[in-house]
Amino acid sequence: MSDIKERSPNELVLFGIIGGLLGIYLTYILPALGMQISGNVGELLNVIAPTFGALGGICAVMWGADAVRRVAKYGLGTGVPSIGQIAMGMGIIAAMFGLAIVQTKILAGPIVALVTASIIGFIIGWFAQNVIKMKIPVMIRCMTEIAASGTIIIIGFSAAVAGNFEFANIVKLVFDNGVMLAVFWVGAVAMLHPFNACLGPDERQKRLLYLAGSTGAITMAIMGIAATMTLGASGVITLVLGIVLWVIFYKKFWDEVYHDAASVVGTGLIPKTEA
Repeated sequence: MSDIKERSPNELVLFGIIGGLLGIYLTYILPALGMQISGNVGELLNVIAPTFGALGGICAVMWGADAVRRVAKYGLGTGVPSIGQIAMGMGIIAAMFGLAIVQTKILAGPIVALVTASIIGFIIGWFAQNVIKMKIPVMIRCMTEIAASGTIIIIGFSAAVAGNFEFANIVKLVFDNGVMLAVFWVGAVAMLHPFNACLGPDERQKRLLYLAGSTGAITMAIMGIAATMTLGASGVITLVLGIVLWVIFYKKFWDEVYHDAASVVGTGLIPKTEA
């Protein structure tokens, strides 16, 4: 269906990076603003701030899912889950390195993590292309993007549970209690599942992106459940909004499924015997 206009990779890169980092930074900036504002408004900013981390994570999930789509369309098959696990592995290493190394300059952490992940992804993509000889033209770029999106997913959803992206907070409220396992596995599935679910001769980017939004929203809801134990009311907001976004995205995905299925001509029942 080449006549259908798709979002370019560059557009989705900007969407994932800008949307993801904006959501992550708001988890830190809004409480700082709340401290300057007295009364209910200041308290509200503190309560809603962590939710933006999860929204940033959804942006990264949609970006990463499209990057997986672009590289997996070359016939990787069972390599799709492997790519996702590598991506999240690179993401968690880069995220913790970036946040830990600049603890005195907290705002630089997510940027350092993103750059670190991109470098690691580029190196792994280069080896896959030039040493393993996978011969996939988009391998280097896509591995770089998948690693970078994985880092934003890790930091964004972790910030939704920890309240912000400060290294000490994430270690205490995400690592020590085991929530990072959910961030890792559910975040990986959120990024990988859309292409696996949509692949085939009638696979389309628009349907995949809606499903990626849906899986990202499910991840947000799960992080909301975890956040109710660490942050209280903030977790409830994250949970409820995650469920609402899941309904919206899944409805849009379902509409696309019906739209695409309408073009399939019915051929009747399969005959019991060969003609």
